[in-house]
Amino acid sequence: MMISPSSVRFTITLLLTLLFSSLTLAQANNNEVTVTIIQPGNGPQVTKAHRYSSHVTLYIQNTDGTKTPSGWSTRKSHGATSDQPFAFQPGVGLITGWTEGVLKMKEGERSWLSVPSEKGYGGQEMGRPSGSGGGFYIPAHSDLLFDIEILGREEDVTSQQDL
Repeated sequence: MMISPSSVRFTITLLLTLLFSSLTLAQANNNEVTVTIIQPGNGPQVTKAHRYSSHVTLYIQNTDGTKTPSGWSTRKSHGATSDQPFAFQPGVGLITGWTEGVLKMKEGERSWLSVPSEKGYGGQEMGRPSGSGGGFYIPAHSDLLFDIEILGREEDVTSQQDL
């Protein structure tokens, strides 16, 4: 049986198309923010309309699946001097990946937020390495991993603390 040159070209073209499609799909998936729930929340969905109080620990997500502490946490149990909640409003002064991720969460929820570099700080280095007296450090092109707990709307959390 003889294989014609046109069928070989067709087969090669088809294989290259499939390969290119697979690579494009993999790149698209690598650019997505993912949320992995640690503890479900029982409050309402987070929206852009409110400010929220949260506990956060930031890690650098390594390509081998491990994580490296960045040196920034609001939790005493993760290295902060005391529990110091972080207040934020989705879409206001935050990296794109943070906003995309927290908008998938509910009040009271604790989750891992996996943020690709493109939706984090991209090519921009943040902070200073610990050897140079810096408190936290994020190398350029780092994928980020946030351990975040949405404590609630800032005004609700403040009112409960005043009681």
